[in-house]
Amino acid sequence: MLYLIPTPIGNLEDITLRALRLFKEVDLILVEDTRVSSKLLNHFTIETPYTSFHMHNEHQKTPNIIAQLKEGRNIAVISDAGTPGISDPGFLLVRAALEAEIEVQCLPGPTALIPALVQSGLPCERFVFEGFLPPKKGRVSRLESLATEPKTVVLYESPHKLLKLFDQMVPFFGAARSVAVVRELSKLYESTFRGTLAEAHTFFLEHKPKGEFVIVVEGFKN
Repeated sequence: MLYLIPTPIGNLEDITLRALRLFKEVDLILVEDTRVSSKLLNHFTIETPYTSFHMHNEHQKTPNIIAQLKEGRNIAVISDAGTPGISDPGFLLVRAALEAEIEVQCLPGPTALIPALVQSGLPCERFVFEGFLPPKKGRVSRLESLATEPKTVVLYESPHKLLKLFDQMVPFFGAARSVAVVRELSKLYESTFRGTLAEAHTFFLEHKPKGEFVIVVEGFKN
């Protein structure tokens, strides 16, 4: 069995009892960054062996992992925070496991996009999740196409690109488009800015962006 296990995005109390049980029962845990995951596993006294599995080695390691799964080993996959496969490694391994007729289970659990969407105050019954936009090529054209999306749009962005994102969005979305900018979800300094794109730009010019951000943008209205 291949398990995809969500891990807390900040507050360690968000771990599930099922996740803790499986961490102890599986034969191996694949982690995105051993330095990050060792803190989580040590905190909960998990002694199961673990090894790195990330975007730079997943192609190389996947065949060996599939071989272990075929031999009957149970393996868990975790990312640094949140649900594996959502803007994190995991998809390639899941696809390979399914092609090899290995059973795959993804546990419900922490993810940044749903809490940010729900607390944004914007319509959340239908939405589009874009994750991280392309860093360069295709970034502006993608924003242009999203500007006319009628559903609420959810994006991830790094702090050093946040102001640039607002600059790029305004010509297509308009300065008056409503946005919620959620910072450091579940962590000590969690905060949410709600206003227009123009107001968000001004606010983060005055308050240097720090931490991890989820941006929730109002859908296009005719």
